[in-house]
Amino acid sequence: MIIAAGGGRRIGGPEALLCQGEKPLVSTMIDTMTAAGCEQIVVVLGAAADQVQETADLTPATVVVNRAWGTGVGSSIKAGLAAIDDDAIEAVVVVPVDMPGLTAAAVQRVAALPYPDVLVCATYGGLRGYPMLFGRRHWSGIATLASADVGARPYLLAHKDQIVDISCDTVADGSRVDSPELMALYGLTIPPQRVGA
Repeated sequence: MIIAAGGGRRIGGPEALLCQGEKPLVSTMIDTMTAAGCEQIVVVLGAAADQVQETADLTPATVVVNRAWGTGVGSSIKAGLAAIDDDAIEAVVVVPVDMPGLTAAAVQRVAALPYPDVLVCATYGGLRGYPMLFGRRHWSGIATLASADVGARPYLLAHKDQIVDISCDTVADGSRVDSPELMALYGLTIPPQRVGA
């Protein structure tokens, strides 16, 4: 699941419109998840959803538009979990679109044990980050507790003894682009937005 719904208040435009060169970052993330072997890819859009769908190739993914994106990432996680329609899928990898340093190797490392009762978090420098792996048995609890801008954090805190931490320092960059300085560092741009987009 790729969360690409935010309005990007700190970076001057929706995260889903971020481009690295000519390629939308959301398309790069789909490629990364595909290379990691993910069977079904769900992209949750929100801000500027119409413009994103016109400019990025999202055909390999199931696209969900979260009309409540302004309430925070919690609503996007709920929408994404609800869109996974294959009962054979026992766990879901969750990543935000604003991680240009994410690699297929990191996704594979976190998703190595895709069982229904797992909770896995990537760590960078000992701090938890994305990707995260949520086993199916946790989905309803995560959806119930997911709120505002903290997403799955309340559920993870309540189940912290069950979380498996997987170090990804050597295979990926866990930084999220949340400032114009980081955008410049990664060579990212946001195209002009149309009025009403």
